Amino acid sequence: MNNCLIDLFCGCGGLSLGFEKAGFDIAFAVDMWKDAVDTYNFNHKKSVAECMDIKSLTRDRLNRINDEAGGIVGIIGGPPCQGYSTVGTRDINDPRNHLYLEYCRIVQEINPTFFLIENVKGLITLSGGMFKDDIVRRFSELGYSVKYKVLNAADYGVPQNRQRVFFVGIKNKSFIFPEPIPGHLTAKDAISDLITPCPANQINASAEYSLPPQNAFQNEMRQGVNRVKNHQATEHTEATIGIVNMIPDGGKIKDLPPEYWNIRKYNKAFERMSSHRPSNTVDTGHRNYFHYEVPRIPTARENARLQSFPDSFEILGTKTSQYKQIGNAVPPLLAYSVAKALREQIGES
Repeated sequence: MNNCLIDLFCGCGGLSLGFEKAGFDIAFAVDMWKDAVDTYNFNHKKSVAECMDIKSLTRDRLNRINDEAGGIVGIIGGPPCQGYSTVGTRDINDPRNHLYLEYCRIVQEINPTFFLIENVKGLITLSGGMFKDDIVRRFSELGYSVKYKVLNAADYGVPQNRQRVFFVGIKNKSFIFPEPIPGHLTAKDAISDLITPCPANQINASAEYSLPPQNAFQNEMRQGVNRVKNHQATEHTEATIGIVNMIPDGGKIKDLPPEYWNIRKYNKAFERMSSHRPSNTVDTGHRNYFHYEVPRIPTARENARLQSFPDSFEILGTKTSQYKQIGNAVPPLLAYSVAKALREQIGES
């Protein structure tokens, strides 16, 4: 059986990276954000990603992709999730909520052995579960046995609590989701060798590692490189540094006396990651989530580590763009666990 895939809404490539690690090949990928596509292609041997609107993928183009690959076995992807997010407006009419219909159209056209959709868990309950039910119904009508489950990345070797829903459909077979991996990696397990970043104004500089690898995870992340990119510090005001220095490891600003937070009515601002637990969900900046030991927010590289991107994976674009690309990505090690189970279950072991 062929092992070629199409990655829709590919972003910078976290989902693809995990599937490639499991032995699949990406024949074609697509996203509308040029920065993410540039990063995707920069980190792949073949520039298979294109910057385009998924609605522009015609039947003829899809047939050519399928023929050139010798057959597409699977379609993977994460339609933009902002409209479903529990921290967003959760507007049923948000046009981004309907991009899965384009995804469905392409699956119907290609008719692969399996498909996978990744999204925020808010999709399950939005509008009383209407979108979840519609996804299951539409793909079931195409001949897929559809299963869905919320997975926490921390249960699959990723040093981050990140809950996302995965829909997986296989032709004439029910997917069995992988079992969690025992034990959790902490934020310190992930980034303790990256304490010293580049100065804030050195956007394209590379940094030396602060320490030798401290554990197996760090050793895996560092394979093939001896310096790191995307590791620029963020400059903070003296007032911010002073407040952060008073917050304990794993603490929040409300752990301090009320005069430090009551006037501004801070909520999640000035929170420090815990060195003893997985990181909070990596967002598109972590602007109010500070390092457990030093008074600064994580660098883009540290966020990439918390997402389980290897250090050899370089993110292109401005620092703001780097943070956004990383925050929007699927953690590669989580993707790998699901991909490995898929490969075994469709007979590709």
